[in-house]
Amino acid sequence: MATAKISQKGWVVIPAKYRRRHGLKPGDTVRIVDYGGVLALVPPLKDAIEDARGMLPGASLTRALLADRAHERELEG
Repeated sequence: MATAKISQKGWVVIPAKYRRRHGLKPGDTVRIVDYGGVLALVPPLKDAIEDARGMLPGASLTRALLADRAHERELEG
């Protein structure tokens, strides 16, 4: 864990080890998220769809949609 001091202008310096770890470069933007009183700096995803792939092991949106449509057809039927 690291600490940072807020400047008079409200600037905060992200320590170099965290910039390197997350690939942050000058000019990049980060989101500031308030998790119920805890602030988090969230780097943007380079490719949101690709980065999210595999987050829900065993889940398949395609399978779920096809099953839902088959169920709807049965109800109509």
